[in-house]
Amino acid sequence: MDNYHVVVIGAGLAGLQCARLLARHGLRTLLVDRKNTLADAVHTTGIFVRRTLEDFALPGDCLGPPISHVTLYSPARRSLDLSSPHVEFRVGKMPALYDRMLQQCQRAGVDWQSNTRYAGHSVSGKHIDLKLDSHSQSREIRTRFIVGADGANSRVARALNLDINQQWIVGIEDVFHNAPLVGPPRLHCFLDSEVAPGYLAWVANDGEEVHVGVGGYPASFEPLVAIEKFRASLNGIVDLRKARLRERRGGRIPVGGVLKRIGNRQGLLVGDAAGAVSPLTAGGLDPGMRLSTFAAGVIADFFESGFEGVLDSYSGELFRTRFASRLWMRRVAAAIRHPLLLELGCAGLRLPLLNWVAWHVFFGRGSFPDVERNVEPLLAPPMSS
Repeated sequence: MDNYHVVVIGAGLAGLQCARLLARHGLRTLLVDRKNTLADAVHTTGIFVRRTLEDFALPGDCLGPPISHVTLYSPARRSLDLSSPHVEFRVGKMPALYDRMLQQCQRAGVDWQSNTRYAGHSVSGKHIDLKLDSHSQSREIRTRFIVGADGANSRVARALNLDINQQWIVGIEDVFHNAPLVGPPRLHCFLDSEVAPGYLAWVANDGEEVHVGVGGYPASFEPLVAIEKFRASLNGIVDLRKARLRERRGGRIPVGGVLKRIGNRQGLLVGDAAGAVSPLTAGGLDPGMRLSTFAAGVIADFFESGFEGVLDSYSGELFRTRFASRLWMRRVAAAIRHPLLLELGCAGLRLPLLNWVAWHVFFGRGSFPDVERNVEPLLAPPMSS
């Protein structure tokens, strides 16, 4: 039976980040994912915000052109233009970025196993006997610790008796090539309760790719119908007549905030599995990077000290208070569905007194809170190409 210090289940952005840092700490780490390749079934739009771009050395060739402009549309398509002097967003070329991060994991010493599912575990003293299913075969692994990076509907969370996400929106997105760019790269956001109830629809056009998507509460709309209707309404905003549809993405996005119980003596959760997604904007890339980095440091401290109490510092309670205002705003956004109320709200945002609210939502640097540690800085070392 193979032995590892840590097994990371799930090779999305959070799992890759955590596994790489664990290996750099000298821990024998196994990373597994149910997909055959990380380019399969990408779920996220991949919009990286300024704070992530400034704090993490993401490889530039895996990112699209800079975006500094946002246009917000009311249900009647009245627009509010917002601009920033900074590079606020870049759309990640996620298959290429995942592949680059996996290479970095392997160079750091991470063992990698694709097309593998977590099938459960049992605890034997201080060890965990982990069952993995791959190609219709089972493999048993002995480890000391499990990291659940297996998405919003985490099987690891259930097996570890940790909290699970209860509040969702569902997003679906089409990715196009060869759509002409009019003006500078721009993020277009649409408040429209018919195609995006409780959330928004979007067009991210950076001149290389165009992402067209809708999101909302699943009980209130049919995503496939909504995205077709939304695409048909985009004349004058983006020209898709000669564009080539490259792929369709979709999935659940947890919006209930960071879960309270995200770790115990056997393992912990990162990324969507931990609910590390902004309740208001549903952005999860920056929280995923930061929480995974913090998690890797806590795990390394645990193995270095041998003291289980170190793991108590990994608690969702540390973060939830910082999300109180966003959770409140999420509840407001979920409740306001009538087009007239949305229209009035957008009109208010065009007033100078409230315009800063819209600017702060799109360009603010709040994101996921940093948690200070005494062992080493939170931020990850640069990823070389």
